[in-house]
Amino acid sequence: MTDRIYNVLFLCTGNSARSILAESILAKDGAGRFRAFSAGSQPKGAVNPFALKVLRSFDYPAEGFRSKSWEEFAKPDAPVLDFVFTVCDNAAGEACPVWPGQPMTAHWGIEDPAAVEGPDIEKEKAFVAAFRYLRNRISVFAALPMESLDKAALGTKLREIGSIEGATSPRPSAA
Repeated sequence: MTDRIYNVLFLCTGNSARSILAESILAKDGAGRFRAFSAGSQPKGAVNPFALKVLRSFDYPAEGFRSKSWEEFAKPDAPVLDFVFTVCDNAAGEACPVWPGQPMTAHWGIEDPAAVEGPDIEKEKAFVAAFRYLRNRISVFAALPMESLDKAALGTKLREIGSIEGATSPRPSAA
């Protein structure tokens, strides 16, 4: 067993909902093994209040989050990233910065709960669903035996996690 702490960045376009949820989930559930971060390609500038409400309702950290640009993590003094996961389809299709350390990447697309319109109960329901899908994926990720997987096997596992229930895009076929 290693004492290594892995740096993980969750990306979305606005960094106000899904990536914030993922950062909080990994910060709590991966404490001691992972350091979680989130960012966006076009940050909204504020965290969605429904994201914070749902995090609190499940007893996850909801303080200290801010909507920020992914450029913060491409600077020379940024943490060296081990993993970068896109959690929205828009961010997955954008040209990302060059990440120091050449982290492993995967797409874990989840429907955007912030796009749901209607009564607050429907919006909250969408955030709860996104939270659960992300928590399921993150629990599988956090349980991976990082030290015993070679890079190819780890990459395969990371892509498989992206196809767990709630995925926005179909599982890629084997070539």
